This record gives sequence, C-alpha cells and structure tokens, in this order.
Amino acid sequence: MNIYGIAGVAPAARRRIFAASSPKPYTNRLSGATWNEPLGMEEIHKIAVSVVVPVYNEEQSLRPLWEEIRDAMEVPDAPSYEIIYVDDGSADRSVDICRALHEEDPEHVRLVILRRNFGQTAAMAAGFDAAQGEVLIPLDADLQNDPRDIHPLLHKLDEGYDVVSGWREKRKDGFILRRLPSIIANWLISTITGVHLHDYGCTLKAYRREVTEHMNLYGELHRFLPALASWAGARVTEIPVNHRARKFGSSNYGIGRTTRVVLDLITIKFLLSYS
Repeated sequence: MNIYGIAGVAPAARRRIFAASSPKPYTNRLSGATWNEPLGMEEIHKIAVSVVVPVYNEEQSLRPLWEEIRDAMEVPDAPSYEIIYVDDGSADRSVDICRALHEEDPEHVRLVILRRNFGQTAAMAAGFDAAQGEVLIPLDADLQNDPRDIHPLLHKLDEGYDVVSGWREKRKDGFILRRLPSIIANWLISTITGVHLHDYGCTLKAYRREVTEHMNLYGELHRFLPALASWAGARVTEIPVNHRARKFGSSNYGIGRTTRVVLDLITIKFLLSYS
C-alpha cells in the first residue's frame, strides 16, 4: 500500500516524515491484501471523521465525489475530516485522479493503493487501517451514496450508538438483479444473526473507531460488521439515507459475490453459535 498525504500536516512536515521512512511490505493475514506501508505514520493530531472510499475503476466519479464530500463537510461547526481513497487495483485512471486530488487538497485527501484487485472488503479494511478519525464512514465511489447523509449519521451516533447503518429505503437499482437478492440476503442475515437491519449491503455506515479496531475483515465480512459489532456489545441502529442512480459505468462489485456472502454467513452463524 502506498499512502499519499497525512491530514492536517504542512507539506514540508510531510516530506520530513517520509524522508525518514522506508516502505515495508504489509500483508493482511486474512484477506491476503498486500501493499507497501510507509513507516512513520504516527498520528499527527486528532481527526474526527475518516471517510473511507474503496475505488475500483471509477475514474469519472472521483472528482465529483470529492467535491460533494468537501461541500458536505466544510460547513459551519463541521468536524475535522479526511478522505481516504483506497484503489483496489483499478485498470483505468482512478489512481492518477486520486493523486491529483491529493495534490489539490493535501490537508484532507489521502490515497492507499493496493497492489492488485483484492475486493471491497480488503479495500475497506486497508482504509480503516490507514484512518486517523474517531469515526469511520465508508462510502461508495460511484456517487450512489450521498455525502450529505454523513451529518445525519454522526448526529445519530451522538445519541449514544456505536454503529449507525444506512438504509437505502428508496433504492435506485434494478429489481431482479439488485433489489430482490438484497431483500432475501437482508432477511437471511437478520434472521441468522438476530440483528435486524433493512439494508446490510449499504456501504454508507458510521462506526466508532473502537468498534472496528480489533475486527479482522476478509471475504465479504464488511457487510456483517453491524452484526459482529452488536454481538461484541455495541449499540447498533439504522437510519434512512438517500440513494441515487449510478451516473457512470456499471457496478464493479456485483452479484457475483453472492456465493462468498453465503459462505461468510455460514461462518458468522458458526461464530455466533459457538463463541
């Protein structure tokens, strides 16, 4: 993993940090994701919110998404924030665009580059590892999630919850290939785990850092995080969030994951039954 930028640090200070560091290989033992992790990534100051964006061939969406996140977060009394783009082996210009966004907004934009395509869970885990925020908010790169929902998620956390899950109540996807499998999957996951949510598949969620710090993510486990968190004692809830039709291209993390989701659900059932 290559990491570009440290939030809130002047360029000269960043150069000093990286000049004193040398990259070392890092491998997540469960997901197998590999990258180069620079040394000297010690926390510089407290960041309130880390927006983590897994990226896979989303070159057309990245700049509009950055603009939307910036507009949502740079309002009066908004918390400090960083945006961590995690490139998951893109074959288009996604990495170049993320680099340009970092150069344009080095205070907020950071970039993690995986060595190849490892999948959404591994990309999200890498972003969580790199994040400095007290609250972690994963967000899809395709513009279907609305960054304006970040503040309602944060307000709900302030009511005493540890995880707030987005619910795409008015989902803008096709019924047969997207919504129907999702309805069935959400019913299965809720029934088996006992944690009843309408929309486990919605990427847009808010996690307190302590909820994710000791969780090892692999396969498709990112979608089960609310259930795992609840099992560990976290308070979990959900709120409706806006969902928009995809503007560019087609889904890169699609229905082909169904088999892995089912296998991971079996694993979750085993863990919840015997732990």
